[in-house]
Amino acid sequence: MEKPRKFPLLLRMVVLLLSMVSGVYIFSICMEPMTYFRSSDLLRTRMVLNSCPNTKIHSSEIPYIHFPSPRNYSRQECACNPVRLFAIISMQRSGSGWFETLLNSHENVSSNGEIFGARDRRVNISAIYNILDQVYNLDWYSSSSKNECSAAVGFKWMLNQGLTEYHEGIAKYFRKRGVHAIYLFRRNHLRRMISLLANAYDKETKPLNGTHKSHVYSPREAHVLARYKPSLNATRLVRELMKAEQKTARALEYFKSSRSIVVYYEDIVRNRTKLIEVLDFLKLPHRKLRSNQVKIHTGSLLTQIENAADVERALKGTTYERYLHSDYQ
Repeated sequence: MEKPRKFPLLLRMVVLLLSMVSGVYIFSICMEPMTYFRSSDLLRTRMVLNSCPNTKIHSSEIPYIHFPSPRNYSRQECACNPVRLFAIISMQRSGSGWFETLLNSHENVSSNGEIFGARDRRVNISAIYNILDQVYNLDWYSSSSKNECSAAVGFKWMLNQGLTEYHEGIAKYFRKRGVHAIYLFRRNHLRRMISLLANAYDKETKPLNGTHKSHVYSPREAHVLARYKPSLNATRLVRELMKAEQKTARALEYFKSSRSIVVYYEDIVRNRTKLIEVLDFLKLPHRKLRSNQVKIHTGSLLTQIENAADVERALKGTTYERYLHSDYQ
C-alpha cells in the first residue's frame, strides 16, 4: 500500500497564510460600505490635524470633528477650525423654534431650520443622505448660515419628517459622521397638545392681519393668539398622551448609539443655565444666548383650555394628572 504523501512544513504554512489572507479580504468586502467611508473620514481628519499644529484635539474627540470642503467657497481662513455636526431632534410645538434661535445667537453656530419639512427632501433614504451631506459639508444656504468659521452646524428635525420611517439608515449615518443628537422634548405633553391645537386654529383663521405665525416677536401678537382656547377630546385624551410618551421613548432608542443629549423645554424655561450643558456638549465657548421670540401661552394650564373641567375629570387618578399641576409660568 502506498504511504500517504506528506507535504513539507513550509508549503503547509504558505497554504495557511493564503487562507487567512483570503478570509480577511472576503470579510472586508462584505463589510458595510459606510465602514470604508468612516475610515476615509477619519484619515482625512488626521491629515488635516497633522497640517494644523496649533489645533489641539483630544484623540477621543477626533471621530466627532470635521474639516468640511464646501464646493462653492473656500474655508482657507478657517481651514484649521474643526466643525461639529448636530441635529435637533424634536416634535412640533415642543419649543424647538425658540431653542434654535437661542443656539443661532451664538456666533459659532449655524442651525438651518426645519429642512426636512419639504417632502421631496425625504422621499427615500438616498434623498435624505444627499441633503445631510449638503448641510454638513457647509453647502446648504439659509438665513441662519454664518460663515466659513462656524464651529457647529446642524438643523431641526421633527420625528414625523422621515426620522421615524428611516431611523435605521439615519442612525448609521449619524454614527458614520459622528453627528451629535440633541433631543428636545416637552415634559408636559398636555401643554404641547394645547399648542398644537392653537397653532392649527391660527393656520385656519389667521387672526394676525390674515397671516399665520407659528412664532411671534411682540407681546401684542402673543396676546392676540393666546385668546383662543382649544377644546380637547376628553374621551381620547389619556390615549393620546400615552401615544406621545411612547413616541418620545422610541425616538430615544433609535439614536442611542450616537453621541446625544436630552434637553427638556420646561427645564430651559425655568433655568437658562441648562443651555450651558448644550454648549459643553458641542464643545463651544460659553456665551449668553438670546432669543427675540415671545411666549404665546403663559400662566396656568387649565386657564388655556375651553373644557377644563372635562379635562380634569378625564385625567383624575391617572398618571397624567401630574400634567395639570407640574406647571410653570
